[in-house]
Amino acid sequence: MQSNEFVSLSGSVAVVTGGGRGIGQAIATRLAAMDATVILTGRDEARVQQVARDLEGRGHRAEGIRCDVTDLASVEALGERLRKTYGRVDILVNNAGIGGPAALLHELVPGDWDDIFHTNLRGVYYMIRSVVPLMMATGAGHIINISSLAGKNPLPRGAAYSASKWGLNGLSYGVAEELRGQNIRVSVICPGSVDTDFSPRRGGKDTRKMLKPDDVAHAVVMLVTQEPQSFISEVLLRPTQKP
Repeated sequence: MQSNEFVSLSGSVAVVTGGGRGIGQAIATRLAAMDATVILTGRDEARVQQVARDLEGRGHRAEGIRCDVTDLASVEALGERLRKTYGRVDILVNNAGIGGPAALLHELVPGDWDDIFHTNLRGVYYMIRSVVPLMMATGAGHIINISSLAGKNPLPRGAAYSASKWGLNGLSYGVAEELRGQNIRVSVICPGSVDTDFSPRRGGKDTRKMLKPDDVAHAVVMLVTQEPQSFISEVLLRPTQKP
């Protein structure tokens, strides 16, 4: 199995949602270093464009585009722009996500529930809906969904987040079956706690015992460079317990 970041992705177009910071930025940086043309999206236009400029300054091909994955019109506009500008998408990394407030479920306000599900689950549906036709047109593609170990295990005071990630796992397996005949692979990565500014478990926790964004990026590299064994791959990432 190849898991080598020096494998060239030249000629490939990769889209990374939530690409302006944290996990998304780490993934975009790794894919750009492998010679893919990387499209970083996020709600903070200035941020994704700055990251893209930084990558271009290192000799890579990158573009930052504002896109809110919870807004269907925004996602559809992105899909049309990708079609007109690049004519293809080879890799889609659905990374954009939120944790929401730590709260008992019966105390969580409905607006927070909606925000979590609109971002973590509906947003992935919107992106797949817009990008898969481009993959089908070229006869191949790879969708990588960034889920969580919370989609495998109960998460007290985070039931809504956990439910959104359980849903994302189910969506991933179902879409993999739907797209099997189109030569489009689907992978899902389920990390434990990651040391980012948005981690809902970061406060008061020893960050030495947390994963780093580059750990998740490394898993993406492994998936895009390995010979496919099936049309659905699942990677679980657990933090190393350091003293």
